[in-house]
Amino acid sequence: MLVGVVGCCHGELDVIYDTLAEAEKRLDKKTDLLLICGDFQSVRNEDDLECVACPPKYRQINTFYKYYSGEKTAPVLTIFVGGNHEASNYLQELPYGGFVAPNIYYMGYAGAISVGGLRIAGISGIYKKHDYDAPHFEHPPYTESSLRSVYHMRKEDVERLCRISGHVDVFLSHDWPSQITQYGNLQKLLQRKRFLKEDIERNALGSPALDEIISRLQPSYFFAAHLHAKFPAIVPHGEGKETKFLALSKPLPGQDFLQVVEIDNGKLVQPDTTDAGMEVVRDLEWLPIMRNPKA
Repeated sequence: MLVGVVGCCHGELDVIYDTLAEAEKRLDKKTDLLLICGDFQSVRNEDDLECVACPPKYRQINTFYKYYSGEKTAPVLTIFVGGNHEASNYLQELPYGGFVAPNIYYMGYAGAISVGGLRIAGISGIYKKHDYDAPHFEHPPYTESSLRSVYHMRKEDVERLCRISGHVDVFLSHDWPSQITQYGNLQKLLQRKRFLKEDIERNALGSPALDEIISRLQPSYFFAAHLHAKFPAIVPHGEGKETKFLALSKPLPGQDFLQVVEIDNGKLVQPDTTDAGMEVVRDLEWLPIMRNPKA
């Protein structure tokens, strides 16, 4: 399966789909699926814009509304997790995941699905220790505090994901695992992002909850965004198992924000032979986990 992977979206769907089309021309192949690692910004109108946690001068409608209204249709099935700059009021309508527009699917606070035989799990948001043990209590209208805590990762979602026992092909997050820089070219990363050095030295970079997830689930691929830097890494798990990690940047000129990856788990449905090949299917192990979260 040919999969496009994007770091942060920031509402720039037109740019992303145009860039993907250019990549397909170079490869002379069509992608089957597009994965976006947060800061999607599903902003439909001015009211949604008020629910995006960022300084007013950076708030822009951008292009998602065209896909929501039907003016345009996503050219490829698009799956995304939430980040820390989202239209949180809209995403909170779909806590367990769902379509935000035709052919564009949100994974919810956390979730697992199957697409064409590819098993995908993911979690939205970023890690903040002071909110980690809290439930999801936020709701519109947001306070200055809840506008930010709404996108903070929660322990209950991490614990549910860690109960998945079957193999996960792809894991999506916005934040990085906190120890991931040990497994890639740290020197090259710091050449481009010097400000990260202090956080890494203080062990304050990323999410320790994602370290637990990558250790427990051992997904074949783990894609992330957030820090606006391309960073590949390989995490070994023993017995020949490993996780290929890739973080990507945001859609700006000169930024590495999109990569096309060939993924084959030996069980994939070819989308050109069945109309159901690229449908989103709820994961059969995940559904009972959601029904019995404390089991």
